[in-house]
Amino acid sequence: MLNLERLRTLDALARHGSVSGAADGLHVTTSAVSQQMAKLEREVGQRLLAKNGRGVRLTDAGRLLADHAARILSQVELAQSDLEAQRGQVVGELRLAAFPTAVRGLFPAVFRALRADHPALRVRSRELEPELAIHAVVRGDADLAVVLDWYNKPLPVPEGLARASILDDPVEVALPEDHPLAGRGDIDLEELADEAWVAWPEGEFCHEWLLYTLRANGIEPHIAHRAGEHHTQLALVAAGLGVCIAPRLGRDPMPAGVRTVPVRHRVHRSVYAVWRADADRRPSIRAAVESLRAAGAAYGT
Repeated sequence: MLNLERLRTLDALARHGSVSGAADGLHVTTSAVSQQMAKLEREVGQRLLAKNGRGVRLTDAGRLLADHAARILSQVELAQSDLEAQRGQVVGELRLAAFPTAVRGLFPAVFRALRADHPALRVRSRELEPELAIHAVVRGDADLAVVLDWYNKPLPVPEGLARASILDDPVEVALPEDHPLAGRGDIDLEELADEAWVAWPEGEFCHEWLLYTLRANGIEPHIAHRAGEHHTQLALVAAGLGVCIAPRLGRDPMPAGVRTVPVRHRVHRSVYAVWRADADRRPSIRAAVESLRAAGAAYGT
């Protein structure tokens, strides 16, 4: 009889590609991963791992069993979802991931509501950029992720994931309060062609969106500063060092010295939750989505 936890370890190795990655994903030590794999090899009577430089790789038998393990674990999750749905209780553990402004703007209210309404539910969370959060759900390292699409640049979502809209997050431009355009009722992006921009770190989904959008409007942006946190970006704007995009979600409190102006041709990002389709009937997923939508109602338009 194959041990389910050892199959879970093999699945994590296949998904993460290394012992250390599997250990991180399973929240165990690398020694525990190696021990589980050694026991699994004895159970099946075949080598499942082979040395590959300083790391390891799956053998043919390892890949074959890993494919079966993924299907078995999916069926186990589906069975657990069905049992939870039949019982109708929001219990167990729920692991959430979200991009930084969603963590700040949504999670405190969501977790308070879940704790009050479902005290038997244990919630864990972590901050991840949208693409990494999607991968965490696909790998099974997170049960639900809060991610985003920009209005003109969707985030690729793999097959096998379900999704639910949380809110449309309106986006404005943040300017120093003494900027000539700071008192305007709205603004065209073309009017910012000569500005210094405060942007996200290079390579992030939102950074790529900003470059794509400004270039689509005939602007080759001058990126003067890069910062991952919106509040850091706004602090740089308050110091008169540039302008930045300012979504409403998780933005407050605004620093002194900054004014926000809507973009004339509406700019927004769609915030939504994703989870594995085989977990679709879990009451905890449904409870989390409901709480996320309630928290998001304060921001949407």
